[in-house]
Amino acid sequence: MGKDLCETFPLAKEMFQRADEILGYSLSKICFEGPEEELKQTRNTQPAIFLHSVVATKLLNGISASQTAGHSVGEYAAVVFSGALSFEDGLKLVRLRGELMQQAGEQNKGTMAAIVGLESNVVEQVCSDASDVGIVQCANFNSPGQIVISGNVDSVKKAMALAKERGAKLVKELVVSGAFHSPLMQPAKDGLKNALTNTTFSDATIPVYANVTAKPVTNRNEIRLLLEQQIISPVRWEESVNAMIHDGANEFLEIGPGKVLQGLVKRTNGNVNVDGVDKVEDVVRVNEKK
Repeated sequence: MGKDLCETFPLAKEMFQRADEILGYSLSKICFEGPEEELKQTRNTQPAIFLHSVVATKLLNGISASQTAGHSVGEYAAVVFSGALSFEDGLKLVRLRGELMQQAGEQNKGTMAAIVGLESNVVEQVCSDASDVGIVQCANFNSPGQIVISGNVDSVKKAMALAKERGAKLVKELVVSGAFHSPLMQPAKDGLKNALTNTTFSDATIPVYANVTAKPVTNRNEIRLLLEQQIISPVRWEESVNAMIHDGANEFLEIGPGKVLQGLVKRTNGNVNVDGVDKVEDVVRVNEKK
């Protein structure tokens, strides 16, 4: 993750080194060399994704945008891009968020599952029907017909069985270290609240479409509160994409590792232009297009 960027761009190398200094350990070594099991630890995955995303953004010669959004931890990179939060403070918050969510996952054992091919109201009913054995709720409304559920192991398993009965095309348990975006993350929310309160936020210069509400926000206090709520709330990504398009977006640029969000945007609306920036060649291509 990000190794090619650091080998090519001095600014990227400088930012990765700065991140290591802020965190007090070599996140860059884990990103570049692994082992993969270590990188996949939530406490490392979250700051790694955040760092890669912010670095890649900085390499796009002063790119401008009228809106921004990020999926789950990606919302922190979006908030930094909006000017509401500094890179340094964002990195510290994301590292803490990852640690707290990993701890909450160990404390409150849970799991998550992807359900493909059912309407959101059907999946919500499935979760309601399965909640008699524990907590389970929709965690990610990713795109039409693609929803992730989250909660206690028994209740998620029951919801998976019910989803199959209702005709889901695919039901698959995910390999995760906790029931993210569910009430089982309440300890993480409580722990992050104090850090968010003591972090300096500014009003955003462009609207951030929040995961919790799928609505644009620029007020510093609202941004802070929504980041706190986000940990236990569903990520309303499909709604966010549709809201951005409604408000004038016709071109989406995913910045950071992978192409998952590009696929989700395309499935939500096939009429918009979608591109991504992950590797060196992406940075060069997008900079040349401008």
